[in-house]
Amino acid sequence: MLLLRRCHSLTRFGPLNTQRLQVAPAVASCAGRLWSSSSSSEDQRSYQRAHGPSWRHGLAGLLAGTGAVLAYGLHHHKAEQEDTIRVQALEKTSAFPIFSQEEVTSHRSLEDGVWVTYKGGVYDITEFVAMHPGGDKILLAAGGALEPFWALYAVHNQEHVLEMLSEYKVGELSAEDLKKQKTIQTSDPYSSDPERHPVLHINNLKPFNAEPPPEILSDSFITPSAFFFKRNHLPVPPVDPASYQLMVEGLPGGVLTLSLEELKTRFPKHTVTATLQCAGNRRSEMNKVKQVKGLNWGIAAISNATWSGARLRDVLLAAGYGPDVAQRALHVQFEGLDKDVTGTTYGASIPLNKAVSEEGDVLLAYEMNGADLPADHGYPVRVVVPGTVGARNVKWLGKIIVSADESSSHWQQNDYKGFSPGTDWDTVDFKSAPAIQELPIQSAITTPADGAVVDRSLEDVTVKGYAWSGGGREVVRVDVSLDGGKTWQVAQLKSSEKGQAPEPSPPPGRAWAWKLWEVTAPLPPEAQELEIVCKAVDNSYNMQPDTVAPIWNLRGVLSNAWHRVTVKIREDESEE
Repeated sequence: MLLLRRCHSLTRFGPLNTQRLQVAPAVASCAGRLWSSSSSSEDQRSYQRAHGPSWRHGLAGLLAGTGAVLAYGLHHHKAEQEDTIRVQALEKTSAFPIFSQEEVTSHRSLEDGVWVTYKGGVYDITEFVAMHPGGDKILLAAGGALEPFWALYAVHNQEHVLEMLSEYKVGELSAEDLKKQKTIQTSDPYSSDPERHPVLHINNLKPFNAEPPPEILSDSFITPSAFFFKRNHLPVPPVDPASYQLMVEGLPGGVLTLSLEELKTRFPKHTVTATLQCAGNRRSEMNKVKQVKGLNWGIAAISNATWSGARLRDVLLAAGYGPDVAQRALHVQFEGLDKDVTGTTYGASIPLNKAVSEEGDVLLAYEMNGADLPADHGYPVRVVVPGTVGARNVKWLGKIIVSADESSSHWQQNDYKGFSPGTDWDTVDFKSAPAIQELPIQSAITTPADGAVVDRSLEDVTVKGYAWSGGGREVVRVDVSLDGGKTWQVAQLKSSEKGQAPEPSPPPGRAWAWKLWEVTAPLPPEAQELEIVCKAVDNSYNMQPDTVAPIWNLRGVLSNAWHRVTVKIREDESEE
């Protein structure tokens, strides 16, 4: 998995400059002679180390467009012929040397160099791998083509990533080997993904990540499954329920294997209403302070549903869990059936005490809102960990492991962690921070939308939104201001679909569902614009910070500052 990030270590030579890329033909000719086909691989690497990316930047101007690959699909045969002709022409005119696939394949380690190919180009990414925290994963692509990886991790196939990659170009793949490479058709791993509702706002297509319009959220205490935010890290795996098996490992009873039918019939069915929230919800507000890495989520990467299934506690007890296990184990790991091209699955873990607690309400869910789990939400079985960040609620569950260690998954160890605003990609140490589990207090305004216009003739404005806190902490109050926080009103809370009557509080520590809220207030007589602000308070009296800057972090997670929208007031024409 080549996860090329726009970090300072990659842009230490400055951004690509189109003027800097213009190189005189005489210079290119000279460079071509330096890179004659008789040069040894070691000579080429020595020259590269001595002259660095600035030399490659110069040649990139000459080669602009020559590295473009023609897409699979219509006119594929013609594209293949043109590609072969292009590479043959490059072999005669390119200032870059020509390498065979065998030569590229021989560079698969830090000792021999790490080379990859992309669209006919050959790239030496040894230096990048050596300083990248996920270098062991990048080595999986060593000696081969990037195309299959970027078909899977399509989010990386972007212009700025290609610019970074260009800094490491050392040659071209031979026409013969490129033709062989083209004959290996890579099917789209996302071709079997389910249909999605068109109302969703798509933040990334492959893998699919989308959120509903915010106003939909406050229309219903239970979010319809079609509108529930979608957060996929990999392609949706097709799973046959008849052959599905869930394995439970790490307990004295040995490996317990359960079919879907056994999961449904051997264990009592429990139902929990719980809100799930992505760690990156409201990341877009952090991007306004300073650019971060991650999908640009708005305020709707959060939703509420009823989940039904077997309690994880019951399954672990059936597999042999007992007091002796608690003496040696601290975590419960989950592995999904969604995989990348190397067979690596999505994984996460939660603390053992959460998993086995009778009050933890952790489910192996097979139903959502009274129906089978939809494909996007983990069919046939997913983990639902109430009060915990969405990333630990593993979908398409295939394996449970009781262990002394946290999951070794990238998403547990090198992602979904919070850092100081002063930490950047040059200084970040993911091992220094704990993995996010419980999320902080959160609220947002779903209506009116930022930039909306209200008529003065209406005399008042109705503001709606949601509020939620992690760890089962109950939201006890939401404060709303129409003047940027100078004065406040208390909103009315709604904790079910039963209307406006006050609902009894859930048991302490088990407030898993959000509360919707609403307040109607008169329009200030002199105001032409409103800055509407909301902030929530939970039963531990945790409160949201007032601004984003002090909680900014390089991954844009845990964004929970006061939510603000600006609304204009339109005066009556008769009064003007």
